[in-house]
Amino acid sequence: MQIMPHKEAVLRPREECGVCGIFGHEDAAKLTYFGLYALQHRGQESAGIVASDGNHISQHKAMGLVSEVFSEEVLQTLQGHLTIGHVRYSTTGASVAENAQPFIATHRGCTMAVAHNGNLVNIRVLRDELEKQGSIFQSTMDSEVVVHLLARYSSLGLEKAIVETVKQLAGAYSMLLMTKDKLVAIRDPQGFRPLCLGRLNGGAYIVASETCALDLVEATYVRDIEPGEILIIDNNGLKSILPEKKEKQSYCIFEHVYFARPDSDIFGFNVYESRKRMGNILAEECQLDADFVMPFPDSGNYAAIGYSQASGIPLEMGVIRNHYVGRTFIQPTQSMRDFSVRVKLNPVSSFLKGKKVIIIEDSIIRGTTARSRVRSLRAAGIKEVHMLISCPPTRNPCYYGIDFPTGGELIARSKSVEEIRDYLGLDTLYYLSLEGMVRATGQPMDSFCLACFNGVYPVSPDPQFHKLALGC
Repeated sequence: MQIMPHKEAVLRPREECGVCGIFGHEDAAKLTYFGLYALQHRGQESAGIVASDGNHISQHKAMGLVSEVFSEEVLQTLQGHLTIGHVRYSTTGASVAENAQPFIATHRGCTMAVAHNGNLVNIRVLRDELEKQGSIFQSTMDSEVVVHLLARYSSLGLEKAIVETVKQLAGAYSMLLMTKDKLVAIRDPQGFRPLCLGRLNGGAYIVASETCALDLVEATYVRDIEPGEILIIDNNGLKSILPEKKEKQSYCIFEHVYFARPDSDIFGFNVYESRKRMGNILAEECQLDADFVMPFPDSGNYAAIGYSQASGIPLEMGVIRNHYVGRTFIQPTQSMRDFSVRVKLNPVSSFLKGKKVIIIEDSIIRGTTARSRVRSLRAAGIKEVHMLISCPPTRNPCYYGIDFPTGGELIARSKSVEEIRDYLGLDTLYYLSLEGMVRATGQPMDSFCLACFNGVYPVSPDPQFHKLALGC
């Protein structure tokens, strides 16, 4: 049975997945489990771990959260010093058990597993070409394409096969590959998605999507995997293969705005600090008179702290979050309008009544959730509702692994800021400037992919490519 997420969750942008791998530790599967637990925010549909003791490869994966998929008994079956793991939310490929990762296959006696974060924008062309050559696909994931390409070049040996395979790929891929005795980390030349290397006590290595996974298992951060790098870890140590030509970096800035955990360092800067700075800069750009500042927990928390500190306006929590709303929450009937929103967030009516409030949010995508929340604040008797967003208007779909809707569903694509303000029922609506958002990260403007805001795509998707083409 497919478990569907809570209705409100599907109205928010979602990341495709997170990856974690361990080499050289006797409890590799358990460490990977904890690493995936730290990365659960990057995908809640399925989870999986593949393990190797150098001779035998074992795996377990299923639909559900990490804590639901794995038990102590299951982890005991995943023996070995080498593992890769994956948490998934589908942006390419349907949300079904067949598409849970890591993906594992055997070719000419060599077994390989793949775990992938991102989207290949030339997947349709690659898949059609491979099928014409006789490849048979077991899933609708773009990750499986990588396995078939590796098989095509297998006669060259593993390293050269990987080099030739990545030459065929276009788009975003922070990827872990695993054979019986090697862990391989690969990052696309533009570096869209994060991927980092850490060292555990005793000398074992960990590779993960975010540094928060390293922190949980008490690993020391070593460095980021470089854009375009192929890093091979085996009993001989580390071997790095770098691209002949360095491409322009295109880090996904939405990692800092929304996706990454605030305790992670992403692209060389701490996410908590960058979100606070977004709030600081919002206070510079939009000065308002209000009784207090508040977020809708938990999305706008850190930018709200920054705005409050910079403006001197007190920070309050005028809306309380119910932390016990599960993924299988029974949906209300149509007559119970807005119940889905209220069951998660409830205004403190006696506190809000008659107040002028500045709400800090990290983004508005479709506007459906924000409209329901503002309506509940008005019902609580609030006097003025001013909403400030810690990023510019999101006007364009993402092709690199974020589940933004198609352009027609993005409210900022069809409405002006004033029209959105009126639709949401706000007194004020202000979006952080593009320059202000980038400044908050501490990185130069040309380091980032800003396509969802300005429509400039660093890697053009193939004309046949579409997010829904494979049944997402």
